[in-house]
Amino acid sequence: MCGRFTLKTPPDQWGQLLLPLLDIDVAKANWMPRYNVAPTQNIVAIAVDCESAERFTDYFRWGLIPSWAEDLSIGNRMINARAETIREKRSFAGPLKSRRCVVIADGYYEWKTEGKLKQPYWIHPTAGGVFAMAGLWETNRRATGQPLKSCTIITTSANEKLAEVHDRMPVVLVDEALRSWLSPIFSMDEAHSLLETASQDFFQTQAVDRRVNNARNDDEDCLRPA
Repeated sequence: MCGRFTLKTPPDQWGQLLLPLLDIDVAKANWMPRYNVAPTQNIVAIAVDCESAERFTDYFRWGLIPSWAEDLSIGNRMINARAETIREKRSFAGPLKSRRCVVIADGYYEWKTEGKLKQPYWIHPTAGGVFAMAGLWETNRRATGQPLKSCTIITTSANEKLAEVHDRMPVVLVDEALRSWLSPIFSMDEAHSLLETASQDFFQTQAVDRRVNNARNDDEDCLRPA
């Protein structure tokens, strides 16, 4: 799964591929360096509404809340969507067809059981910079009486290198796959075909301080080498 991530890189440094897709003013509006982003918090994403053919940038609550849900708490269980089964799940099939997004990050955390303890690892691009995680978004009006946008991050089987830490990883979209994922003309099945495991050399891992275990801690010390 992907249950925490980092985004400490400023929006104007998000790379030549992302910037043309991004409403930079929206991304900057509430941005601050983040070292321990956690579920239920607001996260920046580039989204497409395939029905209107509109692409936009916004902040979404992390943890997808289906349009039919009457309680926000369901989102706590829907921070991730498994690529292998999203077409079969009521909550994810609709968004896969018409409400896709990418979540911006420059690293994410996973925990590896080592003896009696779980050691956190920061997993980040070998080349540095940010990357785009495939996601789905939804609007709910029932839970609060007001429109609320939320999203989930899609995961898949980890590559051999990352499987040493955890058996799941977020789906990373780059180049043409990224543009296609955000294209309103791509069908559900075409979009699903893009959900592949990242190459062995895309990420590197670093054991970090257990300070990151507490979601209230959100500072540079979360990345302190263990």
